[in-house]
Amino acid sequence: MYRSFPRRRLLMAAAAATSMAAAPGKAADPALRLDFENMPAGSLPRGFTAGLTGVGVPPTWKVIEDPSAPAGSKVLAQTSIDKSDYRFPLAILDAPRPADVDVTVIFKPIAGEVDRAAGIAVRLKDASNYYVVRANALEDNLRLYRVVGGQRIQFAGTSIKVPTGVWQELRLRVQATRFEVFLGGKSLYVANDTAIAGGGRVALWTKADSVTYFDDLVVKPLA
Repeated sequence: MYRSFPRRRLLMAAAAATSMAAAPGKAADPALRLDFENMPAGSLPRGFTAGLTGVGVPPTWKVIEDPSAPAGSKVLAQTSIDKSDYRFPLAILDAPRPADVDVTVIFKPIAGEVDRAAGIAVRLKDASNYYVVRANALEDNLRLYRVVGGQRIQFAGTSIKVPTGVWQELRLRVQATRFEVFLGGKSLYVANDTAIAGGGRVALWTKADSVTYFDDLVVKPLA
């Protein structure tokens, strides 16, 4: 239930999408694509802010080299291994986005004993208020949550194989109160929720001691 990503095809696609690219830290463009190739290794890229929902030590987000990455050799990785269960590291894009967005990212779960998760957060007001879809390689499921006042509440989900050590595509399309979740290019379910309205920021997300790699982040506004 996941898609493989031939390196040559994705590199060609990234080149064709140059017109979509936006420099981190600048005002939000109509669409944004980040493959981290032009960002220095060893630290969180410019244009991102690290955040944390819950408890535990601050997260460690940094650009690293991974030759297996689908869109070039650099990826954004969350590498801290604090096992606090209610701990959700965030890598938040600084530029705000509209309420209705279509967000895709390629992720690879690497390790984690408490959790092994990868997620996309949208309509993020701060580290305590946002929506998040997350894939879990320990539980083999894909769940959708609202986080309000720091409390995470599931409102949709499904069981599906999420393999460790494999690049996979996670996508969340949000329009008004409608949320559509995809894995590997396949639509898995649609849910509705009204708790958080208006625009906000987009973020990458993990849980507890998850070590997760991310690549080829695409954020598109919806008319």
